[in-house]
Amino acid sequence: MKEIDVLGLFFPPFLIWGVIAFLILGWLRVLLARIGFYRFVWHRSLVDIALWVIVSGVVVTFLG
Repeated sequence: MKEIDVLGLFFPPFLIWGVIAFLILGWLRVLLARIGFYRFVWHRSLVDIALWVIVSGVVVTFLG
């Protein structure tokens, strides 16, 4: 894939997709914390990494 031009700076597509996934993940983490989801998980960091992989896969699928 070609680089994405943002105001004269060229970024690889995966960087842009990763930032979008990170922003979606931030919103998702707040939502899951509010509903009390993290009380039922053993290791919050592992769940967050798994969610980032899932969300970034969805972003790449839809934008790629």
